[in-house]
Amino acid sequence: MKGFKAFLLRGNVVDLAVGVVIGIAFGVVITAFVKDLVTPLIAALGGKPDFANLYFTVNNSKFLYGDFLNALLAFALIAAVIYFFVVLPINALVARSHKEPPADPTTKKCTECLSEIPVGAKRCAFCAQPQ
Repeated sequence: MKGFKAFLLRGNVVDLAVGVVIGIAFGVVITAFVKDLVTPLIAALGGKPDFANLYFTVNNSKFLYGDFLNALLAFALIAAVIYFFVVLPINALVARSHKEPPADPTTKKCTECLSEIPVGAKRCAFCAQPQ
């Protein structure tokens, strides 16, 4: 039982649990935003009063495609918010923190005439001094 308690109280598990709870709450907020604000706005432009009331029937079975449209809009908004406010900033921070090491030099200065010569040269091409 001690091992199970230690597992549950590790930082990773607690952080993940908090992230899941906040993610679910965020999803509920976005779903309400789509249902209560975005859908009526689109419906006002398109002439339909509410997407949730859109359906068709086949053999007395009701297919509520309006609810599916609401869920699809909520998913698209959640994905956009996560991409623009989480993924892009983190990628930018990672890119800034990972600087590429400078490339190995291919030339060096001659000690006598200060001309640029290849690193592997044994004599300067300009003054013929040994390197």
